[in-house]
Amino acid sequence: MADTITPELFDYLVELAALELASDEAEYLRHQLNQQLTAIRELERIAVPDDIPAAAHGVPFTAAARPALRADEPVPSDLALALLSGSPDSDDGYFIVPEIQHQDL
Repeated sequence: MADTITPELFDYLVELAALELASDEAEYLRHQLNQQLTAIRELERIAVPDDIPAAAHGVPFTAAARPALRADEPVPSDLALALLSGSPDSDDGYFIVPEIQHQDL
């Protein structure tokens, strides 16, 4: 992973997200993201021994404290049919949605 987010990378990410930012907003956000990356790098440098158990909010999360996993079994439901019945148009279990006119940003 890059050590910093360059202006070029940030511009690419802004374009992917279809955001419109003023230059001062873009620079501010890029600076904030770089500060967060720095904080993450600092946390990664903390040595944590493998024998330390995971904890949730400072409470050890032992196997005894964990609830057992339930079986993942499908349960039939008429909910989908009920939802589709309220739709103005559907086909084979899917909503039919009219095409929405849009414009490129």
